[in-house]
Amino acid sequence: MFENFKVFNYELAGRPLVIETGKMAGLANGSCLVRYGDTSILACATASAKPRDGIDFLPLSVDFEERLYAVGRIPGGYFRREGKPTEKAILTSRVIDRPIRPLFPKDLRNDVNLSLTVMSVDRDCSPEIAAMIGASIALSISDIPWNGPIGGVFVGMVGNEFIINPTAEQREKSTLELTVAGSAKKVVMIEAGAKEISDEDMFAAILLAHEEIKGICAFIDSIVAEIGKPKFEYEQHDVDHDLYDAIEAFCIEDVKKALDTDDKKVRDAALNVITNAVYEKFDEQYPDSHAMMDECLYKLQKFIVRRWLLDEGKRVDGRRLDQIRPLAAEVKLLPRVHGSGMFTRGQTQVLTIATLGSISDMQILDGIDDEESKRYMHHYNMPGYSVGDAKASRSPGRREIGHGALAERSLVPVLPSVEEFPYSIRLVSEVISSNGSTSQASVCGSTLALMDAGVPIKAPVAGISCGLITEGDRWMTMIDIQGLEDFFGDMDFKVAGTHKGITSIQMDLKIDGLTPEIIREALATTHKGRDYIIDDIILKAIDKPRDEVSEYAPKMISMQINPDKIREVIGSGGKTIQKITGETGAKIDIEDDGSIFILAVNKASCDAAKAMIDAIVFEPEVGCCYTGKVTRIIPIGAFVEIAPGREGLVHISKLDTKRTEKVEDVVAVGDVVTVKFLGTDDRGRLNLSRKDALTKVSLN
Repeated sequence: MFENFKVFNYELAGRPLVIETGKMAGLANGSCLVRYGDTSILACATASAKPRDGIDFLPLSVDFEERLYAVGRIPGGYFRREGKPTEKAILTSRVIDRPIRPLFPKDLRNDVNLSLTVMSVDRDCSPEIAAMIGASIALSISDIPWNGPIGGVFVGMVGNEFIINPTAEQREKSTLELTVAGSAKKVVMIEAGAKEISDEDMFAAILLAHEEIKGICAFIDSIVAEIGKPKFEYEQHDVDHDLYDAIEAFCIEDVKKALDTDDKKVRDAALNVITNAVYEKFDEQYPDSHAMMDECLYKLQKFIVRRWLLDEGKRVDGRRLDQIRPLAAEVKLLPRVHGSGMFTRGQTQVLTIATLGSISDMQILDGIDDEESKRYMHHYNMPGYSVGDAKASRSPGRREIGHGALAERSLVPVLPSVEEFPYSIRLVSEVISSNGSTSQASVCGSTLALMDAGVPIKAPVAGISCGLITEGDRWMTMIDIQGLEDFFGDMDFKVAGTHKGITSIQMDLKIDGLTPEIIREALATTHKGRDYIIDDIILKAIDKPRDEVSEYAPKMISMQINPDKIREVIGSGGKTIQKITGETGAKIDIEDDGSIFILAVNKASCDAAKAMIDAIVFEPEVGCCYTGKVTRIIPIGAFVEIAPGREGLVHISKLDTKRTEKVEDVVAVGDVVTVKFLGTDDRGRLNLSRKDALTKVSLN
């Protein structure tokens, strides 16, 4: 039945990688089932037969689709089916998109879709890596024009040892989470999170990953040689060369003058005048060609910017290649929030706000990962006004989710543990002005906001980007790229970290890859830049985290009890804990291991709730003495409360060292006395002795 069914085998990091083709999804342009260990991914590449009209970009979509049946779970929610993609799925789609996109023909306008469906998950075999390899194979064996293949691996670091595609247990211990994609010759994509890894270790890990990738690419080439299809011819979309030459002759000097400024508003206004002049000049000769004229003007601007950089070492705003734009940092801008920090870099400006909440405020996750919740959340918003556009606000897109996750990953390594700081933390980075590198500005603004909120971070984190211009074998890097250098350049290499080391990397590329020399220089350039930002900007705005959280932040304390006592704290039907919260106004979260987190508007309420819980779980130790108050008297003895809600009987024979005829002769209600705990009777009642306590004192 399956005449074209083929199986290809490879060993990746000591585990079998099996590629099956010709059995599933036969109507796609290219498809394969990837089996990595027990992880299974169905990868399908499809392309439209005709180009999409009226666009000047490649309409590529990559969808990493999680199915909860892959981990034996039924989705939560009313409908009990998968809804919109999880953040992790969106981030994985972006990680796969970035190394694949630069290898398509620049003028391809046909819709291309990569659907990567996770059908089974083996915790030791990353579905993200299997999907990336599957995407590369599906494209490579298809008839879709693409200059692949690529391969991808994950690198961990346990102790001083690098591990390719670490197991779940090894990932738990790893100080590095590095994903690298590349062709046989160059590195195409880097995405990393790290616990302050040195530049040298990061560089070595990237090179190790690329060596493994070379073998994957050779394996894919062997598959293509056997079953690959010829690539289809497509309608090429190049600019009209005659029109371009005419526009260049007409306005190149005016465009140079317009670009030669550090003010985006001035530049945009001048370019609008030039655009209108071009329309007026060429409308009669080229009717209904405004889109083509716009593309010619874009190409002309790109030509000018790149020639300035390559031939003159000149940047559009007049800076040196190693010079950072003017920087500024402020904290405590908003009076009622728990913490705030604004970071300004040229015309890029990000305001980050920190909010502290209870542990129960943590985000609940419903995906295919082991991670079920997280107490630190970072959200990033980039409204239209930040770039001067009059557009309505929408829900966050993939870019906003990606930038928020990058800032989050940058700061996780320096956050205190829940035991040190028992709060959930949410940061929101509001991009209020954008002219390049907003994601790294949000890292800097977030460090300021955390310190202003009194979060005891281990070290300040700064982020900065490095750009690249290439021409043949020539290349040069530049620090802190602004918008035009990002649009017209070849790379956006973002690195965040502390003085000690790197906490995150994200590399966006528009060319076919990077050499080791470029990677090394980018790491060195960004390290120097972030050191300057930390010392000269961040620490001068706020030199350390505040000693106390804001007066408007909730107060939080934590305690640990015997897990066997949890039921007593909660009480029948929750009555006990409701009584505590009702009387103190505190919010109480109890974990299965006996950890209790108490949150209230002030510390007095927290302390009151803690005292009530202490009383409930209090267990006196036999032979120890306790001070308590006489609560009531009966003929045979006196009841003494040795802890809130915990009282025991001192029998009349145990009231004094001498014979006692009448209880009232020795104690009265309200007296404070010291008693010794003798144990409990068969009904769990406390037996106390004042006589033994007095004897113990006299002996001492």
